[in-house]
Amino acid sequence: MSGGVDSSVAAALLKQQGYDVIGMMLRLWSEPGKEDSNRCCTPDSMAMARRVAAKLDIPFYVVDAKDVFRESVVQYFLDGYAAGVTPNPCLLCNRQIRWTFLLEHALALGADFMATGHYARRRTTDDGQHELLRAIDHSKDQSYVLHVLNQEKLARALFPVGEYPKPEIRKIAESLGLPVYKRPDSQDLCFLAGEDYRNFIQRNAAEMLVPGAIVTRAGETLGQHNGLANYTIGQRKGLGVASPVPLYVLGKDAATNTLVVGEADELGAVELFADDVNWMSGEAPREAFRAEVKIRYTAREAWAQVTPLNGGRQARVRFDAPQRDVTPGQAAVFYDGDLLIGGGIIL
Repeated sequence: MSGGVDSSVAAALLKQQGYDVIGMMLRLWSEPGKEDSNRCCTPDSMAMARRVAAKLDIPFYVVDAKDVFRESVVQYFLDGYAAGVTPNPCLLCNRQIRWTFLLEHALALGADFMATGHYARRRTTDDGQHELLRAIDHSKDQSYVLHVLNQEKLARALFPVGEYPKPEIRKIAESLGLPVYKRPDSQDLCFLAGEDYRNFIQRNAAEMLVPGAIVTRAGETLGQHNGLANYTIGQRKGLGVASPVPLYVLGKDAATNTLVVGEADELGAVELFADDVNWMSGEAPREAFRAEVKIRYTAREAWAQVTPLNGGRQARVRFDAPQRDVTPGQAAVFYDGDLLIGGGIIL
């Protein structure tokens, strides 16, 4: 539970379905002095989750995950930018914090399942295979960040709100008298507290912000950047380079500390390689297959040929048409219709 409408309604729906429900909330790390700002666990959110639990007449526990969250998720975020990539810490949080650390606490309480307010669906086939599917409401679908789950974790997972459109979830919350029904959806990374990530890096890892050259693909030096972490693939504004035509960030070379820029027609890649690939079935496909691929949480799916490599640990994705913002550090996630096949981190 987070004190938001989705996890609150998830708990209510499960209780209506006859489950014995326990509410659990993670207490995550925040920067010193900003403890009231981490959107996942502000005092206000915690108080709201307690109110919902009391309304539903279920037990409520707060699980302290501050240290493990800082050591794993926040450090992953900082290490990624230091390596010149654009990491997605929500993926690691779902794998290590929610679906390992929190799940272990739930199982220790005797739980059979762990439910969340994610917009996704789980299905079990006749032969016992657990499948992850996109939510009924595609505009709210969160299956992308859940591609890290394996069969063991899926067997324990429940996603009650994934069967409903978001407006219906708010109506259910209001009809049940839950005080969260008007709460706005949370956005951005929780530990950034609504701030630009660059400010967070400046305070917590300023040593990585080493100036370097801004160059074209032809090797021409156009100016100087103020630290690779301050830029993202496809960025146009704030480059500080005078040019008669708009320039965009094409890539970042951490080895030489150079920022590569170019014109709009230079953006885009027809191919990517992904590492640390997780196949939802537990086994990599034996041969190449067609799939719709998402390269960011907010990106539209694009058709591609996906070829498993190195025993399935990696994959090559070749798109039917160039994709503009293929970004190392983000995930490439593969779909067959609503069925999530797998995904990995873009190299």
